[in-house]
Amino acid sequence: MSKEFGPTAETINTWLRQANRDEGRREDGLTTQEREELRRLRRENRQLKLEREILAKAEAWFARETDTIPSRDTSS
Repeated sequence: MSKEFGPTAETINTWLRQANRDEGRREDGLTTQEREELRRLRRENRQLKLEREILAKAEAWFARETDTIPSRDTSS
């Protein structure tokens, strides 16, 4: 019964390879810390893209409402 719910040999090997990367004994992939950072940065990037899209739509709406064309600031 324990074999049915226990990790497979491949799963254990995957864990060992990752532990070796995390401890600096392997360099063939990302460490757990690097993976977490990449995940965080991707999430942050998605959020920033969404916020940028919302701001662009708001800018266009305000321009239509006030009959003005917003200046393009090259610093943003």
